Amino acid sequence: MAKIYLDRVPWSAITDSRALKECGRRVLPCLLLLLVAAAPGYADGSQPDNAKPKFGPHATSIQQSHEYLRTHRAPDYWALSPYYVPQISRSSCSLAAVTMLLNALLPLPARADQSLVSQSALLETLKTKAQRAGEDWATKTADDGSGVTFADFRDYVRVSLKAYDLDAEVETFEPSDRSKATLRRLRSLLSRNERSGDDIALIYYNQGVVTGDLDGPHLSPIGAYDTRRRRVLIMDVDRQWYVPYWTSDEKLLEAMLRPAPPDQKVLAGQTGGVIWVKLRRPRPSHLRAGSDR
Repeated sequence: MAKIYLDRVPWSAITDSRALKECGRRVLPCLLLLLVAAAPGYADGSQPDNAKPKFGPHATSIQQSHEYLRTHRAPDYWALSPYYVPQISRSSCSLAAVTMLLNALLPLPARADQSLVSQSALLETLKTKAQRAGEDWATKTADDGSGVTFADFRDYVRVSLKAYDLDAEVETFEPSDRSKATLRRLRSLLSRNERSGDDIALIYYNQGVVTGDLDGPHLSPIGAYDTRRRRVLIMDVDRQWYVPYWTSDEKLLEAMLRPAPPDQKVLAGQTGGVIWVKLRRPRPSHLRAGSDR
């Protein structure tokens, strides 16, 4: 970086307006660059002493680990990733997760004038076809909304499937302990879900248990399950802060069992689980995600 000697700026640069403009053109950009370089977490790579890493020890970003997606069909990942959306408010993770689910299971629109499902369109559709549910969900997912309970979420998934005429079965998995038997059930569900893009699993879990940051309930789709390494790919809809990341199935079980803390107000004490949505009529093979023609 070039050195700047402010004491060598002539006094005329301060008293003469034209000279002042020229001085500003030369000096100010360098001053701004110096300020940015001195800011915490910039330029030299330094971080404040109290800064947390983006991911805790139990999460691995998709950039760091993508071999599974290159060597396996990963049908759920390819069904979901084209429709990966961020939550549109602080409390709308449930809305984003269901929007991804619907787009992944619905046929891709054939005409240019047909839109994909968006979060706002989903709410408007429910307000038309299931007014009470749509208005209730809109209130709970607004910027100042309370968020949704696991029971709320299950109901919103079902009413959304009906509103979009999707013939699907909804299976719920709500763990109550961390026993070996419960872990086996979770692994079985994840393994079966990984076989096809005709079913999508959504999880209600404590995000902080996995990422090491916010201690509170969160919702996102499962993008893949690596049965050999026992890892789950979470397509976190909290896109302001995260990209997809892997975590162990054991850590995911722990995250689903952790009760929401008291500061979560109406959600305090909530634990989570899995909502597994399965189309009753499998799509033709050429329309399934992860299947080349």
